[in-house]
Amino acid sequence: MKTITIRDIKVFAHHGVLPAEKEQGQEFLIDVEIALEEGAASSDDLETTVDYAEVAGAVAGIATSRRYELLETLASELVDHLLVQQGVKAASVTVKKPRASMLVEVGWVGVTIRRERQGSRGYFDGQGVVE
Repeated sequence: MKTITIRDIKVFAHHGVLPAEKEQGQEFLIDVEIALEEGAASSDDLETTVDYAEVAGAVAGIATSRRYELLETLASELVDHLLVQQGVKAASVTVKKPRASMLVEVGWVGVTIRRERQGSRGYFDGQGVVE
């Protein structure tokens, strides 16, 4: 299996449920993993694979185009966008919030969503694995 990995796409956005998060905004880090369909990247030609620069730009654009209260919603929208791209069999997105407002100090909190393109053998449809 061929996988494209992009780590720590940095965006500044106003996501969260607290008033201060909505007003002041903060930095978010986004990780993306894309499993390519069979036959993708079969030659040394960008046209045969997924362009990771375009993916990073699209992810940053989606993450900053509107405000989300929940990281889960943002991560889900990002995965849905990736799954409709040609050559993508499955995608995983982690949205990390380094400065989450919490009672204890943490490095970051985050949410990961993983999905496979519908119709792929063994994809998860939200209720169970479809064979």
